[in-house]
Amino acid sequence: MAEATSQPQKEDILRERRNRKVHNHLEQYAPVWLVNEQVLLEADALQFEVVFLHPQYSWARRRYFYDAFNDVLYHKGQVTLDEEATYELQATPPFIDAPVLNTVNSYGG
Repeated sequence: MAEATSQPQKEDILRERRNRKVHNHLEQYAPVWLVNEQVLLEADALQFEVVFLHPQYSWARRRYFYDAFNDVLYHKGQVTLDEEATYELQATPPFIDAPVLNTVNSYGG
């Protein structure tokens, strides 16, 4: 009989799958900071927010829902932030880093 996957392992698997899915989409906005992650084990999902400098909206806090079962990323809305609200966050290592800020070339989605 196979052992059931423990919760920490399942959370790690969900995060790994989410990271693969979001990296290609979010790298255009790098650096990107991950905030407010919520693991939803029963739903095989993660809800999380990221903060980044958007080329059109200035600093943005965007919410996503990642459905691991279907491998689908849902955009759940965004709010703009004052730059002062991001100072502490900018002093921490980002979730997705970039050697040079290049949001001007992002597609803006």
